Amino acid sequence: MTDTITAGDARALARALVRIDSRNPTLVRDAPGEQACAVYLRDVLDAWGFRTELHEAAPGRPNLVARIGSGSGRSLMFNGHLDVVGTEGMIHSPFVPDERDGRLYGRGSADMKGGIAAMCAAAWRAAQQDVGGEIIIAAVADEEYDSIGTKALLARSVRADAAVVTEPTRLAIMPAHRGFVWLEVEVIGRAAHGSRWDIGVDAIRHAGLLLAELDRIDAEELPRLTHPLLGRGSLHASMIEGGIGMSTYPDRCVLKLERRTIPSELTAHIVAEVERACTAVRARRPSFAASVKLLVTQGPSDVAVDSPLVRGLAQAIESSGDSTRVEGMSAWTDAALLNDAGIPAVCYGPGDISLAHAAEEYIPLSEIDRATDVLESFALTWCS
Repeated sequence: MTDTITAGDARALARALVRIDSRNPTLVRDAPGEQACAVYLRDVLDAWGFRTELHEAAPGRPNLVARIGSGSGRSLMFNGHLDVVGTEGMIHSPFVPDERDGRLYGRGSADMKGGIAAMCAAAWRAAQQDVGGEIIIAAVADEEYDSIGTKALLARSVRADAAVVTEPTRLAIMPAHRGFVWLEVEVIGRAAHGSRWDIGVDAIRHAGLLLAELDRIDAEELPRLTHPLLGRGSLHASMIEGGIGMSTYPDRCVLKLERRTIPSELTAHIVAEVERACTAVRARRPSFAASVKLLVTQGPSDVAVDSPLVRGLAQAIESSGDSTRVEGMSAWTDAALLNDAGIPAVCYGPGDISLAHAAEEYIPLSEIDRATDVLESFALTWCS
């Protein structure tokens, strides 16, 4: 049984969702996952008159697809993720939806249950005004790790003519965000007693030479290619491991790198970029040996700022009395997967992404209200 929530009440729905522990079990050992949250939201939206389905993206980790409206107009997807990250180090109760000073506190309040509540309430309100097309709510699993939820959604051929991902953007339209490439570089040395400089090859020192070359690339080469909303790409060394003992030359050193990419930068280009860095080091130090392995890649997202989707959302914002801001998104989102599938997708939602995963997480209640109004207005116009 679910608590009764008045249809279209975004604040009440946000409170109810924050109360449910939906930590991602891939990130947090023994975490419960999205099941309880998805079932709860299904029951609420059933009561509001949506047509709902649960589909497992993985065992015990469902997506919720809820539809409302019909007709010959264009379709619109509102997409948001149900999973949240861990709670270690938080300075307030993570799953007690505390309202004070005009804010709703709790893990997931900003990232992104406030956005999910706004999109659900907006879809219901638009449907009460005979929206001309179908609105699809896609509340998905696992965005915080590998996005198995949205991948499964697309594999089931759930499609729409456009999508708004209600990630926290501080109510700015964010048509673009960076992608990322994770790489592992294994630098090979030769183990020897610490006194045998003549035969030992120091893999850690050689890794340092590679890091210096990568630092040069980040400082000199990456700024040459920019995106109008996102600026330049970036490169950093995330982790390093190596060494056997104090009196032994290390026979290997493993670097893990993250390369944040902008639109037009392909994964193959990034792998080649690091391989070229290895070649440059080897030209100066013939004993240098290393291999490069691709670990994970997610592409960037980009929708033209003059596209019908961005223009329509901007008009809805202006009609609500707010000024339009079009900015680049700092974090990766499922919008990239939707765009790759041919569904134009932008991010727009309440809350601040800088509070996501933080020790203190909250969302201004007024932003939930404003996002609901804008999304309702946009749905009515887009689907008409």
